Amino acid sequence: MSTALELSGFLLCIACWLLTGVSLSNDYWKVSSYAGSANIFNKQYENLWMACVEDSTSVKNCRDFMSMMTLPAYIQGCRALMIISLVLGLVAVIVSMMGLKCTKIGSSSEQAKGKIALVGGSLFITAGLTCLVATSWYASQVVKEFYDPFYGGTKFELGAGLYIGWGGACLGILGGAFLCCSCRRGTTVSKRGYDYSIAGQNAQKIYKTSQPSEVSKAYV
Repeated sequence: MSTALELSGFLLCIACWLLTGVSLSNDYWKVSSYAGSANIFNKQYENLWMACVEDSTSVKNCRDFMSMMTLPAYIQGCRALMIISLVLGLVAVIVSMMGLKCTKIGSSSEQAKGKIALVGGSLFITAGLTCLVATSWYASQVVKEFYDPFYGGTKFELGAGLYIGWGGACLGILGGAFLCCSCRRGTTVSKRGYDYSIAGQNAQKIYKTSQPSEVSKAYV
């Protein structure tokens, strides 16, 4: 049961890392809203790296954000958090692969592999939380500008990139929890089995050492 839980958690974590990369490279983090807008022929959308305009003939014109120093603080923060999440996810994939019981990579001891898998699961949970904070921070800014009556710029709605990031973050947290639970479960089972075997051996030794003395007493 613990092996199946471990493999399920590892596959979920792989999916988390892939979805985080897809979210970071997705163009549609926010899309222009048609609500209350007179311009319904051009669609504007942005992500963490560029802003694009697409007309009714599907011709788009994109420009990269040139200077990082002129960007709003939330875009800079989301960039850093998403990159940190990707790096942590990559490290967690390597560490978790070494801790899987079905692989021969790394240590051959089951207890050592359990500790390695626990570290990998913790890294995946951290990567998922980092991605969740980045996407939620960006989404909160979009929602704030949309409902602000004094905001004079283009109003945007949440794009597909944010939903992909949220999905990846949830998979990372869930998969990391599975890895941690499988590690603890396997360690508990092995410890209990060892304790019972030691107790049985001690009981046999006590019985064997006490049996001759009882026989000698009977003869006396």
